Amino acid sequence: MVAQAVQYLTVSAGSDPRALPADALKAALDCASDGVLILDGDLVVRHANPAAASIFGLDRAELIGSDVGRLGPEDLQQRLAMAVQSSAAERAELPEMTIRRKDGSRIRAALRLSPLASGDERRHVLFVRDISREVEQRDRLALLHELADRTNRGVIVADRELRTVYTNAAFTELFGYGRAEAEGRQASDLLVGRHTDRRTLARLRRSLDGKNGGEEELLVYDKNGDEIWVTANLKAVRDGKGRLRYVFALLSDISESRQLRSVQQLIMTALADEMPITEIADRLCRRVEEIAPDVISSVLHVDAEGLLHPLGGPSLPDDYSRALEGIAIGPEVGSCGSAAYHGKPVLAIDLDTDPRWAPYKARPLQVGLRACWSTPIKARDGRVIGTFAFYFRESRAPSRWHERIVEACVHLGALAIERQENRTEISRMAYYDTLTGLPNRARIPSLIADAIQACPADGHVAVAFLDADNFKDINDTLGHSAGDEFLVGFAKRLRAQIRPGDMLGRLGGDEFVIVLQNRDAIEASLMAARITAALAVPLTIGKRQVPMSASVGLSLYPDNATDIDTLVKQADAAMYKAKRAGRGTYRFFNADMDKLAEQRLMHSTALRSAIASEALTLHYQPQIRTRDGAIHGVEALARWHDPVLGEVSPAKFIPLAEECGLIEQIGMWSIRQACRQMAIWRRAGLDIPCVSVNLSPINFQNVNLATMVAQILAEHELPASHLMLEITEGVFLNERAIVVAAMNELRTLGVGLSLDDFGTGYSSLSRLTQLPINELKIDRSFMRDVEANAGTRAIVTAVVRVGQSLNLAVVAEGVETVEQRQLLSELGCDAVQGFLHARPMPSAAFGRWLLGYSARRAGVMLRQVGRSLAKAPLSSEQAVEQPAVEPRRRLGAH
Repeated sequence: MVAQAVQYLTVSAGSDPRALPADALKAALDCASDGVLILDGDLVVRHANPAAASIFGLDRAELIGSDVGRLGPEDLQQRLAMAVQSSAAERAELPEMTIRRKDGSRIRAALRLSPLASGDERRHVLFVRDISREVEQRDRLALLHELADRTNRGVIVADRELRTVYTNAAFTELFGYGRAEAEGRQASDLLVGRHTDRRTLARLRRSLDGKNGGEEELLVYDKNGDEIWVTANLKAVRDGKGRLRYVFALLSDISESRQLRSVQQLIMTALADEMPITEIADRLCRRVEEIAPDVISSVLHVDAEGLLHPLGGPSLPDDYSRALEGIAIGPEVGSCGSAAYHGKPVLAIDLDTDPRWAPYKARPLQVGLRACWSTPIKARDGRVIGTFAFYFRESRAPSRWHERIVEACVHLGALAIERQENRTEISRMAYYDTLTGLPNRARIPSLIADAIQACPADGHVAVAFLDADNFKDINDTLGHSAGDEFLVGFAKRLRAQIRPGDMLGRLGGDEFVIVLQNRDAIEASLMAARITAALAVPLTIGKRQVPMSASVGLSLYPDNATDIDTLVKQADAAMYKAKRAGRGTYRFFNADMDKLAEQRLMHSTALRSAIASEALTLHYQPQIRTRDGAIHGVEALARWHDPVLGEVSPAKFIPLAEECGLIEQIGMWSIRQACRQMAIWRRAGLDIPCVSVNLSPINFQNVNLATMVAQILAEHELPASHLMLEITEGVFLNERAIVVAAMNELRTLGVGLSLDDFGTGYSSLSRLTQLPINELKIDRSFMRDVEANAGTRAIVTAVVRVGQSLNLAVVAEGVETVEQRQLLSELGCDAVQGFLHARPMPSAAFGRWLLGYSARRAGVMLRQVGRSLAKAPLSSEQAVEQPAVEPRRRLGAH
């Protein structure tokens, strides 16, 4: 409008019928808010409106006729002249300038010069606008921008639809989004992630309804998806009518300043409060999982032997944590075992395919864990003393936030574990014997008290007081160094004989105490017998064989006493009673229990004497082939007749031998005697395919077993195929490499291996195919109702089928009736053994029985030949006893 008015002022009103009257146009100019100056060709003011006069601080009369250069800065005249020359036909914008007015005040003005057509005369109009307030606001805004960009807290401004309209430099640095990237996007799209707490977001949104806004701690995510903990302070910006226009948010990174420090404060407080290490580790894991919701954490301790012990992992399955107890670290032991072994972090980004996790992955995968990152915890001296692990529910690597957490937590873990190790060492020095590492005199009473406290109402606690026999002689003759070595070896022997839950301690000198929790007199006597047997083997000190034995006294809670001191004194008194009885033995304080212990002692002493004097004997029971009645073999069975005790059943003396550590000697004695007898029979012309001898699983733990058997066979010039060694299913329960190696060596030698009592224990069919067995024996318990019980018959049938499929001979024990034999024959069982044919008998009686049995079979054969010649059919009785053919043994299997 202003420009039009100026234009009309320079045009004759009569030249354009549409032109407004000049007075109206001048009035319009006078009403304009912008200053208007009409300049002639010499840049002299010819017209000025009131706004121009106000801007320049002059009267209109002073303005008209003035040289425009006098109205502004010194170079205004020059700027206008240049503008006139460069924009003769166009508008020209002049730079902003400061105008000093007559009264000394100053304003900022924006100038624009436009040419005017006015006949032949060249004129221009200068528009002047006061922009002082705009400049002030602009400068203030620029200052605010500068301040916002200089703060280390992120600023984000969003409109009422929560679309981003502004972010500062700190926001870009913190979250990675440039200003252009962020503008126009929803604020939630920039910051909210999978584990951002939606309830916290809702509280923040509700706070915008209030006057003061709200502040919350919140887990958000940056452009790369990494987690950042922030304090979010939100304010609402409203217009004059109270309507929401903008949301202003100030975001402060508190990941380290508050979250990590809260973890540090939590653990340092727990350490100061002397909390147990397991509770500290549990608190650490729980707090970490709060600030990193996408992880499950655990802390493991690595002991001096390199074994793992879980300390904390509250979100892991309990059975999984328990399974980690005692696992040795190694290069292929999951993430934690590998990290501890290598001393550096280990990441398994996919548990299912990582070979290090193959033995351990089933349970974690079952609960949805897919990756594991473990970092070693190191002591100040560089030792690896633990691991701190993060489990993830997706296959992924740790984020920057995870790395910052672990960096702080491994230090805290080291403090906690080292403190525990120091406390353990102090406790060890105060309560444990420095020579043997056992609990000492100060610690033993509390351990007895613990055992009594844990004892059920009808239970017992046995206290054994042990004194090493002749220890003074060892000290006097070999010196104190040898005496110390003797005590260490003595303690090791004792420790090997007690069970988990029992306690062994050293009172001092050569006196030791064993506490047996919830064990009665019989169980205590078995333990004492085992110790007596274990100490019977001399101890090697240097080049000397030093005899070792102990006198043991036993007392029982609550039978003998209910207080600790009395129990120990009674056990001590019983120990002296054992010494007076000849040493190397044990006695109970209670008279009745002492009788029972003495009876067992008498049996074990007699058995030991019988073995040493070869007073045991072997009885032999034949095994008969079902298809033709020929001798399949013979089983040698140990028997014991004592001059005082009389006939002692194998069901009694075999378990006693196992308890006393004599079973291995009985096994080797049986092999030697059986081979000697087989050699005698062979020389006498008796045809017995092989002899079976029972061995204990303990025998197979002897690395020299095959060598010893080979020497016995050579001594009696007996082929290895004539010896069959029977093992029980107990060998499966202790299938160490040494056991399997011994079995393979025996089979290579040519000795047969028979699995006795098959089906009654823990046989694994898959392992059976891998072991060098060539015979199965069906236990006698199945024979009692094999004819009447379909279930039992199914089991027997299955055993026979297993033997047939694996090319193993099958022998059934306990066969007592013709019907049983007939059923087994129909099933395909190779041989039977039992009272149907003969009871176990001494070697001489067996020789006579074999001659008689062979004669009867020969008679049957002759009658069969005669009848065959007469072409007469066989009777049912003759069909039972078939002609003899060449005996068949499957010793080549496996």
